[in-house]
Amino acid sequence: MARKMSAKARAAARKQRDKWKSKRWFTIRAPRDPWKFQKIGETIGESEDHIIGRVYEMTQQEFNGDFTKMHVILRFRVTECVGQDALTTFIGHHHQTDHVARQVRRYRGKVDDVVDVVTTDGYLLRIKPLIITQKRIQTSVKSDMRTKARDVIMTTAAKMTYPQLQSAMLGGDLEKAIEDAIKTIYPVRTCVVRKSQLLQDGVVHDKGPTLDEIHAEEARSAAELKAKKAALLAQAMEDEDGGDAEADAPVDEPEDEVPAEDDAPEVNNEEEAESEVSEAAPEADAKGDVDLASMTVAELKDALKAKGLPVSGKKEELIERLQGA
Repeated sequence: MARKMSAKARAAARKQRDKWKSKRWFTIRAPRDPWKFQKIGETIGESEDHIIGRVYEMTQQEFNGDFTKMHVILRFRVTECVGQDALTTFIGHHHQTDHVARQVRRYRGKVDDVVDVVTTDGYLLRIKPLIITQKRIQTSVKSDMRTKARDVIMTTAAKMTYPQLQSAMLGGDLEKAIEDAIKTIYPVRTCVVRKSQLLQDGVVHDKGPTLDEIHAEEARSAAELKAKKAALLAQAMEDEDGGDAEADAPVDEPEDEVPAEDDAPEVNNEEEAESEVSEAAPEADAKGDVDLASMTVAELKDALKAKGLPVSGKKEELIERLQGA
């Protein structure tokens, strides 16, 4: 009986399919408004049902390249899959704990609060501001600053949509408005929105480019980048070939001084001139290598092509190849 069960187990193991082969990669994209379906990462899953609901975190520095925001963590949740694209919703952000701890020091005042706001498009959001004063302050002063900051946050959020509020929080406009309102009460050292959390969704916005337009733009950018790389590579190859040709080109040797007309020997008659030409001809034939050396690389290659010989190599090899032919 044990042997039969073991055989069945082995057969089942052979039939079991590899789960990794059935998985595929999905491109995680930020929301349409205001992020314009920006590509923020990739994830792997067997199907769309396995991808929906996943939460993806990244620093704001990775998102937009702002080095001063390297401690801000953005959170996105996958809500829909369109083909290979996993579309997300911004569900909040928070500052790293160690960064917040470094802001609080002895002889400084700390004012924090929790404010629930509703945007014009029906999104319910929880915002947690953090205010650090220059020195220690009384509890009554903290209460006044907290109340003033709460009013600014609620008033600002009530006039904005959720995408606009995201830009205000992460861009620093909301923090600047809070600081301007409370600095009349007491000098402020730091004023930030240290955390936000989406509690309830509202109306989905259709502003911004569509996903097809984003795909077309990415394809166009990739084609332009590929064309630039090809052009640079071709230019580099041309420069390299030009450098080799210049290196192989003969060095111009100083020509012998031509005697002046007065110093030139006079030819007495035509017979003497013909005899001199006939004597110089054998010398030129005997010194065929000198004639080849005086030729340029291009001329040597043309001569090799005419004889059907290879044209690769340095100038010395070309001359030897012509002489051997």
